[in-house]
Amino acid sequence: MQRNIKSLIGFSMGATDGEIGKVDEFYFDDQTWTIRYLIVKTGGWLMERKVLISPGALREPDWENRCFPVNLTRSQIKHSPDIDTEKTVSRQHELELYSYYGWPYGDPTGGGFYGHMGMMGMVESRVPFEAAIGAVHNEEEPGDPHLRSVSEIRGYRILAVDGEVGEAVDLIVDGHLKITSLVVDTGSWLAGKKVQISTEWIKEINWKSLSFTVDVSLQDVKNSQEYK
Repeated sequence: MQRNIKSLIGFSMGATDGEIGKVDEFYFDDQTWTIRYLIVKTGGWLMERKVLISPGALREPDWENRCFPVNLTRSQIKHSPDIDTEKTVSRQHELELYSYYGWPYGDPTGGGFYGHMGMMGMVESRVPFEAAIGAVHNEEEPGDPHLRSVSEIRGYRILAVDGEVGEAVDLIVDGHLKITSLVVDTGSWLAGKKVQISTEWIKEINWKSLSFTVDVSLQDVKNSQEYK
């Protein structure tokens, strides 16, 4: 079953001994189109901290009750490295995080529910740890420029080979949190119709011009699946 990312915001996250908090944001890799982190806003029990959780820590989701159980305890979350998610997540931060939780360096999923299924697209390749995990890119703390927040891409222009399609408003993920398509608001040229554009169509992402270029025509987009 496919779901849009917006619908997953606000899911509770349950530790083995109680609730951690609510999902506030997602970070994804724009090369593998997989979710790399869930950003969870803790409740008052942890002074409203925001913590990064790898999908590899997830157990099987409880879709009906809007909950992501994890194989972590509240104590582990409480004593985890304090990473300011409002700022850049540096490579050093990620090293500290994976070292703290004991997730295998060659397997950034951590071996949880999604990790066992190869959800991150990196398990089988066993790439070196420092290449597998990245950092939200900035000039002061260089890292993997392919780690992005989902909210960052909302409003990005979608450019077909023969014209502008519209703007990105959401992402669609499958049951393993693999990103399968963009939700695009086509604006006036298709009477406000929203369509799904497969991530396989994306030829280039230009973070400076805030745009996605897709290797299809406007007619292809017009004939694509409508988003409802």
